[in-house]
This record gives sequence, structure tokens and C-alpha cells, in this order.
Amino acid sequence: MDTKIAQRKSLFRSDAMQRVMAFGGLIALFVVFSLASPNFFSFSNVTGILLATAVNGVLALGVTFVIITAGIDLSVGTVMTFSAVMSAVFIIEWKLPIPIGVLGGVLAGALCGLINGVMIAKMKVPPFVATLGMLYATKGLSLVISTLKPIYFNDAPAFRTIAMGSILGAIFPGFDIPNAVVILFGAAIVASLILTKTVLGRYTFALGSNEEATRLSGVNADRWKMAVYTLCGAFAGMGGVLMASRLNSAQPALGSGYELDAIAAAVIGGTSLSGGEGTILGTIIGAFIISTLANGLRILSVPQEWQTVVTGTILVMAVYMDRRRRR
Repeated sequence: MDTKIAQRKSLFRSDAMQRVMAFGGLIALFVVFSLASPNFFSFSNVTGILLATAVNGVLALGVTFVIITAGIDLSVGTVMTFSAVMSAVFIIEWKLPIPIGVLGGVLAGALCGLINGVMIAKMKVPPFVATLGMLYATKGLSLVISTLKPIYFNDAPAFRTIAMGSILGAIFPGFDIPNAVVILFGAAIVASLILTKTVLGRYTFALGSNEEATRLSGVNADRWKMAVYTLCGAFAGMGGVLMASRLNSAQPALGSGYELDAIAAAVIGGTSLSGGEGTILGTIIGAFIISTLANGLRILSVPQEWQTVVTGTILVMAVYMDRRRRR
């Protein structure tokens, strides 16, 4: 018994240490870029970093659940775009109220996630292949439904305030933090409660730790796996609504590449690609690391291609450190 307790404490310290290291890396980035450029730590630039993190952070929340189950979802970027297009169709073309259009966009993402879950859990299609297929399907559907053209929300000006309005600014004058940032932190709190306080969260970790043992213990593993992918799709739908609100339009060609940033945020934040480990706090820290890095390199006039190289290098290092820690 004492040995098991000691092992659990050691594992807890290891996980906590990884989150501390990620947070320390984020602080180090802020210090370095602040010294390199006096404009980096300005209120407007920090607000820009928060806003840039909002969409990627919401996508990363859903991806975290999937990766903890030892799965992968390559479709969150294009599902985000598909959800944005569907919200635009509901609100602009069908003239539905904005709350109904927003709910429709989130449900469109959840439906895509459910289809991913059915393919993976019931049809036994590998997650990589199933979600890659969904990536292409939703990318094509977005272009078909929108007839290859952006759909603008000019007839629904209140839609833009979902992401770009500022409830905090109305309460605290001068503290104009966009609503998208508030939504991100609200979604993170909900995701953390689901992961740590619900049956879905417990089975998410169980599936990633040992799916066969979970199945043999009488748990309907397929049903819970479908629930996890549906939840991931719902977060992607939420990201689509935020993106459409931020741009005041649904851009059907947007979305490719967002899945990589979301996966990178989760992995950098300590979610193990082997499954069974991960935290929402770590994912949020990882999302801020990516946004801060991109913003700082842009201020320093580093070319876009080199920004991608740096992000890729950090991702590989994070995976390597995770592998070493697990050994």
C-alpha cells in the first residue's frame, strides 16, 4: 500500500512539474520579448495575444479530451470552419435568431464529432484515418454550402459582439478585454470540471490508460469514446462561432492548420500522446505559449516560415520530454 501511495505521489509531482515548467516557459517568453521590444508588453498587444489565443484555446480544450484517450482529431480546424458556415446559414440566409444560429453552429460541430466517434468506436477505423476523412469532408462541405464565397454578418451586427464586444469593459471602464477571452476562460472552467468531476472525465482517463481493462470491467467503452469525440466537436463548433464573430464573416477557405496548433497546445501543456495524462490548465498554458511566441516573433520581424520552424521545434521537444518522463 505504501509503495502504491509513493508511486502516486511521484506521478503527481511529475505532472505538476511539467505544468510548472510550461508556465515558467511562458513567463520566460514574456520577459525575453519585453526586453527585446518595448511595445510587446503594452496593453493593446497583450490584449491581441489574449484574443489570438481564444479560438485556438477553445479548439485545444476539445483536443485534450481526445488525446487523453490516446486518440487524435485532425478535423477540428475544418469542423470549426464548417460550424462557422452553418451559423452564417442559420442567421443570415434562414433569418433565425442569433442565439439559435449560435446553438446550431455548436451542434453542427458536435454532430461531426459524433460521426468521428462512430467511425472510430463502432466501425474500428483508426482515429488518424477517420478524422482525416472528416477533415476533407467538412472542408468540401464548407465550400459547397457557402458557394465558395464568404458569408458576411452585416445584417446581424449584434453577432460581432459575441467575440469582439467587452462585458468587462462595460463593468470596468478602460479594461476592454474582448468577450472571446472571457468565453475561453469560461469554457476552460467547464472543461476542467468535466474532466475532473464527472463520469465522462474519469472514463476519459481510463480509456487512455488501458482501454481493454476498462472494457473488461464492464464499461461501455465505445459509448464513452463517442461521447469524447462529440464533446471535442462541440468545442470546435464553439471555436467556429468565435472565429466567425471575430471576422464578422464565415470564411469557407479558413481552417486548415488550426488543428495542428490545437494539438501542439495540448501536447506542450503536458497532455501525453500515449494517453492517460493531461490537464486543462496545462492546455491553456500551451495555447498561450504558441500565441505569445507567434506574436513576439512577429514584433521582432521574424519571417512567417521561421515562426513555423520554431513552433515545430518546441512541439518536438515537448513530446521528447514527455517520453523521457514516462520512461
